[in-house]
Amino acid sequence: MADERSSGAVVFYKEGAAEPEYLLLHYTAGHWDFPKGNIEAGENEKQAATREIREETGITDVEFIDGFRMTITYRYRHGRRLVEKEVVLFLGRTHTRQVTISHEHIGFAWKNYEDAMQQLTYRNAKNLLSAARDFMQQRSLAYR
Repeated sequence: MADERSSGAVVFYKEGAAEPEYLLLHYTAGHWDFPKGNIEAGENEKQAATREIREETGITDVEFIDGFRMTITYRYRHGRRLVEKEVVLFLGRTHTRQVTISHEHIGFAWKNYEDAMQQLTYRNAKNLLSAARDFMQQRSLAYR
């Protein structure tokens, strides 16, 4: 069982564009990743993802795409303690391009798939984006 649980989403925007753009956040630790954060008491996974997206980006209109849910697990050190973390991620569409980042971030970018793959720091995030894109293509979401 994980010591910590977080939730977040691959957020995409596609208003009038040929292909979707994905929202990446530049964290103060230096890495690029998707919006996510700890699940608080009384929240389910989607409620936590919605709250984290709102807090980290100011975006309030994310619509989660049914059928996409991925879990990533990893370990990190917190002082001398090894922490096992589980992160549940969804796929969410927004009609909002305006982003207001939180104090946890030093920047953001909307990137097409290829550029996002180059920008993302961690392999887990790249695998997640690849799975999200495959899911969108199977459902023809990337082209509507």
